[in-house]
Amino acid sequence: MDRSLVSVRAALVLLLAALTGVGVGLLSVLAGEGTARGILAGLAAAGAALPLCNRAIAPDAATGRPVAGADRVNGGSIRG
Repeated sequence: MDRSLVSVRAALVLLLAALTGVGVGLLSVLAGEGTARGILAGLAAAGAALPLCNRAIAPDAATGRPVAGADRVNGGSIRG
């Protein structure tokens, strides 16, 4: 089996989202909020960071997927 279960890009996106969630949760707990609120804040931040990190990181060269917005030419829409 030469294919991995998760691509490098997917692992990086998930890692960045998880680190964001842990950071926000830790800062929230250190700011005096309770543990439960810190966990909820971390989960919310990780959920919000996931699509952001997904768009920020370029797609794999092997898949050949276009970058978001590449289907538009000179600001026009897809429909023409």
